[in-house]
Amino acid sequence: MLGLVLRIVGFGLLGFVATPIVVGITVLVLAYSLDSRCGTPGDSGGCEMGVASIAIASALPGLAMGIGFALYRHFRKKRVKP
Repeated sequence: MLGLVLRIVGFGLLGFVATPIVVGITVLVLAYSLDSRCGTPGDSGGCEMGVASIAIASALPGLAMGIGFALYRHFRKKRVKP
């Protein structure tokens, strides 16, 4: 049981940290490639603030995905093979 809890905490933290990084980089690349105003002096950091908002908002879903993945691995290993 302790192993399951530690695995859930580990995968949860991994999802909590890795998801905003991946989402932030992806959205930043898409924003700069699709919007020519991003990074110009008249933009005032609007694109970057949008990227930061989306990255911060993706932390809790990343935590949930990490926990779900840990539970999936646990119950798949426990399943009796036919």
